[in-house]
Amino acid sequence: MYTPIDKSFFEAPGLELAKNLLGQYIVHEQASGTIVVRIVETEAYQGPEDRAAHSFDNRRTKRTEIMFGAPGLVYTYQMHTHTLMNVVGGPIGTPHAILIRAAEPVEGLDLMRENRGDHLKMKDWTNGPGKLSKAIGVTMKYYGHHWTEKPLYIAEGVAPEEIMAGPRVGIGNSGEAVHYPWRFFEKDNQYVSKYRP
Repeated sequence: MYTPIDKSFFEAPGLELAKNLLGQYIVHEQASGTIVVRIVETEAYQGPEDRAAHSFDNRRTKRTEIMFGAPGLVYTYQMHTHTLMNVVGGPIGTPHAILIRAAEPVEGLDLMRENRGDHLKMKDWTNGPGKLSKAIGVTMKYYGHHWTEKPLYIAEGVAPEEIMAGPRVGIGNSGEAVHYPWRFFEKDNQYVSKYRP
């Protein structure tokens, strides 16, 4: 039913790609079953010129190395105990990335409930980047994977009727970048994360 999106999808400029990702499906095919979620919130990070980006000033480390690769690669990183998922954007050598902040559950609800815990309401399974990765079973092993390759891939979805934009979350020490309206989300979707400056 779901097929990976074409690689050309990821060749759009970073801010455009962040908006285009809204409404697309993330599919994770596993032995235990398939999980599908629909992306409802993203954040763009514009590499060299963006103080909030891990790759600001072309910072090249073991962690950021994949950001200098081809658009559409998976950039995962750890924050506290959480894995966060990103889509590499920009031409090779230009380290842009789009953080997938939140998604709406579509298929594999029992698996997501198991991954997140029976005590949580469904709307709290995937309404934040760390929660989302845990819900769909994504770990650091996908670092460097491509978003067009199974078992973890992006498939064509349904675009939002209205997209909102605002400042990004949790980047208080990034100077003027704290105000850039580079967080994009589907208007009135209950799975969008709560904004925290």
